[in-house]
Amino acid sequence: MFCSNQLKDDVLTEPTNCTQTPANENISEEEKKNPYVINVDRKVEAIKQANELEPFTVPDLSERAQMALKEAGWENLMPVQAKAMPYFAEGKDIMVQSRTGSGKTGAFILPILDKLEHGKGTGQALILVPTRELATQVANEAETLGKPFGIRSVAVYGGVGYLPQQQAFADGVEIIVATPGRLLDHLLKEYLRLDHIRFLIFDEADRMLSMGFLPDMKAVRYHLPKKQRVFTYMFSATFPPEILSLAYQFMAEPSLLSLSRDHVHVTDNAHILYIVPHMKKGSTLATVIDLENPSSAIVFCNRKDDVNYVAVLLKKYGFNVDQISSDLNQKAREKVMEKLRKGEIALLVATDVAARGIDIPEISHVFQYGPPEDPESYIHRSGRTGRAGAQGTAITILSDVEKLSMNKVVKKYEIEFEERQLPSVSSLSAIMGERVVASLESQFRKLTRHEKINVGRLSPYVRELSQSEEGIELLGMVLNEMYQKAFRGGHPKDAISTPSPLRHSSGRGGRGRGDSRGRGHGGRGEFRGHRDSRRHNDSRGGRGSRKRHTSSRRESRPEGRNES
Repeated sequence: MFCSNQLKDDVLTEPTNCTQTPANENISEEEKKNPYVINVDRKVEAIKQANELEPFTVPDLSERAQMALKEAGWENLMPVQAKAMPYFAEGKDIMVQSRTGSGKTGAFILPILDKLEHGKGTGQALILVPTRELATQVANEAETLGKPFGIRSVAVYGGVGYLPQQQAFADGVEIIVATPGRLLDHLLKEYLRLDHIRFLIFDEADRMLSMGFLPDMKAVRYHLPKKQRVFTYMFSATFPPEILSLAYQFMAEPSLLSLSRDHVHVTDNAHILYIVPHMKKGSTLATVIDLENPSSAIVFCNRKDDVNYVAVLLKKYGFNVDQISSDLNQKAREKVMEKLRKGEIALLVATDVAARGIDIPEISHVFQYGPPEDPESYIHRSGRTGRAGAQGTAITILSDVEKLSMNKVVKKYEIEFEERQLPSVSSLSAIMGERVVASLESQFRKLTRHEKINVGRLSPYVRELSQSEEGIELLGMVLNEMYQKAFRGGHPKDAISTPSPLRHSSGRGGRGRGDSRGRGHGGRGEFRGHRDSRRHNDSRGGRGSRKRHTSSRRESRPEGRNES
């Protein structure tokens, strides 16, 4: 059911007076009596498909809605608009699987305009979005579509002053488009109340999850009306487990409307490709991981020397990562897996052989460093995510040449891959920056009055630092520390699991005997991975006994690689 927070010593405490029901039990008696009570803890194993309703056409809209279409320059309804509007009309909570650029903003704004009270001035529709850019975009579109209705909108996001947003609330708005963190700030400071909210929309819910907004999204629920129905709609490209759970905390018997295919289930994963120059694969992988911000993930490689290279490279980029390959004995593998289960690491780099037969905890993403060796391997790899009724994400990093090998997977399993372009440096910077700001705002809300006084004492010096390039670099370093702690699991652990050199002491093959000092070659491919793992750990012997600066200059790279 809905709960209430308490404010104690300027700190928002955990919700109290909550009725909780064990997972997988039937609806409680209280929920049966009151249709507006939603069980906080009920978990979902799958979301049912929505019953297909007749799509809307322009003549089905009201006269003012048709005028709104003309204001926006739209001659016809886009597919997502035509298919989603009937569910709004019937008052059904719905989850809509849609991608950016599909026209989804109009799909949730147009059908609610006729139901908002013009001129009332109190917020009646709340749209939660992940970024300030999207907040501005959605609010502008709401203003355009709302003109024939006299409906006003405001964009609410962090990183800017509170006063203009407070003034907009005072002047009166019907639609509030907000990032969860800044919205909570206004609510806790009592600049805003949500007592009259009738419609709640989550736009790009999966991106809000990747921004670290999940706790804030849940906290918003405690400020919604408790004695009236709030119609709730969720738009997202994917539906990971956390989003499915969130749906049942906000929505009454939600169902899924998919717009990508005729028959799509939540368990269908998103399949994504990035095509880059061969020498940029490693740095691209790091960039995409930062972009996606997975809660936990596996990075698959075909060869064990690739496993070691990728693990060390990701560690250099600041990720908490470990590896398993066939060189690790079972005890060592279990030790790595225990770290993943406990959340000590978020990324595991592995070969197919090493990952077989191991209990992998629920993960949100699977990354592939290069194409799989056969189509069946791709199915097994991507199947590691999107379990228990949730939807996961499988991302493959390929070179131009390697792209051809993925055609086998496409032909055999008819998988629809989405090829994406890497974000620009400024775009990625903006995303990472907004995550940090959201995290800082969340922490600031928890400070006591005395702690806030301490922060205020440093504020003048922060302004002084921001006036010089050197000061900006120092502030950037502080933000990076914050990002490292909040989104990369803290500072990387010193050790990456590697096999003991004694493992190869009796090995033979290739051009001679491989011993514990690394003088021979125990099979070129296998020995190269072993040689690199020794080099990463500054071991000496044989070729590894070169001067330390030589090893450092090569950046621990397997042959032919040129990334750092």
